[in-house]
Amino acid sequence: MLAFRKARRKLRMGTICSPNPSGTKTASEVCNADWMASLPPHLHNVPLSNLAIPGSHDSFSYWVDEKSPVGPDQTQAVIRLARISLVKKLMKKWSVTQNLTFREQLEAGIRYFDLRVSSKPGDTDQEIYFIHGLFGIKVWDGLMEIDAFLTQHPQEIIFLDFNHFYAMDESHHKCLVLRIQEAFGNKLCPACSVESMTLRSLWEKKYQVLIFYHCPFYKQYPFLWPGKKIPAPWANTTSVQKLILFLETTLSERAPRGAFHVSQAILTPRVKTIARGLVGGLKNTLVHRNLPAILDWVKTQKPGAMGVNIITSDFVDLIDFATTVIELNDLLEDRALTKC
Repeated sequence: MLAFRKARRKLRMGTICSPNPSGTKTASEVCNADWMASLPPHLHNVPLSNLAIPGSHDSFSYWVDEKSPVGPDQTQAVIRLARISLVKKLMKKWSVTQNLTFREQLEAGIRYFDLRVSSKPGDTDQEIYFIHGLFGIKVWDGLMEIDAFLTQHPQEIIFLDFNHFYAMDESHHKCLVLRIQEAFGNKLCPACSVESMTLRSLWEKKYQVLIFYHCPFYKQYPFLWPGKKIPAPWANTTSVQKLILFLETTLSERAPRGAFHVSQAILTPRVKTIARGLVGGLKNTLVHRNLPAILDWVKTQKPGAMGVNIITSDFVDLIDFATTVIELNDLLEDRALTKC
């Protein structure tokens, strides 16, 4: 039965989003563009907090501008060092955590996006940018790319988690929230009971976007969900063994109701790590060799009220990450079939 469900879903969803001239199929080309729409009917009434949903860490950092100023998320020591042009080139190797654009991540099946934003020194137009050491693209450009995908895939639901804000005063927040409203309009889902958030209930109201805003400013807008509704415990380790232990511990402590849950399946470099792999960068020094072990842990998980919910990773295209997470939903049994 499980194998049949997987085969049926793959037939409905298709296999490749865009052809590869070489004829081979990479993880980034496996098309999960409509995976939520393709879930079996018995999962349409399951709270989203009980489904397995793939996400990306520092989702926007597929491109950073080494010609821009160093971001306000960095220490003064780093800002001073970055006056040397070579330093910014090395920073880029450690700031980039994804290869795929927003559109490509969405097509690969990613539905949770980890977003850090900032104003830019010297800008007078209130523009907000994504930030991870160096400045990324304008937030507005990213939102429009996401909205275009959602318009073409009306049954897909996304989580946008604005969890870090830098160099932003009230006017910047108002500008950002206005941009969010302009981009998504009626697709924005008002904050309400987490348990009421099912695919069916969202489809009926044509909501597709849940915005989480880790700042008291959320109280002024009904479509901004408080950050406490989506906790994302951070292991802050370079050890796969310590990471997995942390993920297991935080899952066992997860509140069964009232919140989503993000398992950050990521490793974080220390200063020593960066010094040793200065030229290699994050992907080659820390991520590439450890992703298979992390994926093995993902494969052992089960979604549900006390199981995994949202799982995030760096460089989601390097392994078949999104598909592996999505297929965990096959473990959620159809109660009607079980009774038979």
